[in-house]
Amino acid sequence: MSDTLAKRRLKTSSITVVVSLALVLFMLGMLGLVVLNASKLSNHIKENIGFQVILKDTATSVQIDALQQEISASVFAKSVNHITKEQAAEKLKTDLGEDFVSFLGYNPLLSSLDVKLNADYANTDTLAGIEKNLLQKSFVKEVVYHKDMIKQVNENAKVVSWYILIFSGLLLIVAIALINNTIRLSIYSQRFIIRTMYLVGATRVFISKPFIFKGIRQGVIAGILAGALLAGFLVVSTNYIPDLLQLQDENMLALLFGGIILLGIFISGVSALFSVMRYLRLKTSDLYF
Repeated sequence: MSDTLAKRRLKTSSITVVVSLALVLFMLGMLGLVVLNASKLSNHIKENIGFQVILKDTATSVQIDALQQEISASVFAKSVNHITKEQAAEKLKTDLGEDFVSFLGYNPLLSSLDVKLNADYANTDTLAGIEKNLLQKSFVKEVVYHKDMIKQVNENAKVVSWYILIFSGLLLIVAIALINNTIRLSIYSQRFIIRTMYLVGATRVFISKPFIFKGIRQGVIAGILAGALLAGFLVVSTNYIPDLLQLQDENMLALLFGGIILLGIFISGVSALFSVMRYLRLKTSDLYF
């Protein structure tokens, strides 16, 4: 009867460890998703920032095509679109809801090149250099971009990155402490067995090995459970917010899921080792407290 009760308690303790570990790993996985998506969202915003090259009326089609090809071949450009005077007028008429060309009797707008930047080049220093080079061309009237907005986006991205980094570090410390405490409590009930084996001559490696292997198994199971919870969360969230699909990267998600499992194995294995070593170092009289 007592053996059955002891086995039941041991099984319950193992389940508690796995569930607790899975929940902590799920939280870390959620944070990993936030980090990955925050970076991709920041890049997505930066890549939608661009500038316009306003061309003079004297610019020929040959000059415009050559400049468009030159910018397209540049490392900073993600895309380049030529907006003619007529296209610009149609867009402005749609925005205003009035036919200003008929009212004025002519089209005052100029043709332009609409350039979208790669995320790494969406900063004021790079744009200042690009502007300087483009203005050297005689058929370029001006280069238009929002300096304040670009500066603000980059500053906000840096601040958010620091906050995420600090929060990630704190959560990781808390997670390790929780997992270590949970595993230590599960081994606590077997402290007398550990001490007895040590007193009869068993080596520390021999005593620690089964607990470490058990911790690794628990880490694998907990990592798989956490990955399943994370996958379920992604499916539900993308159903409600379809735009999230654009931010997902299958390779990065695979690395995240693999990282969760490896982290679970590492933390649980190391925690089991430290817990066993702690009880091995204690005196027999201290085991009662």
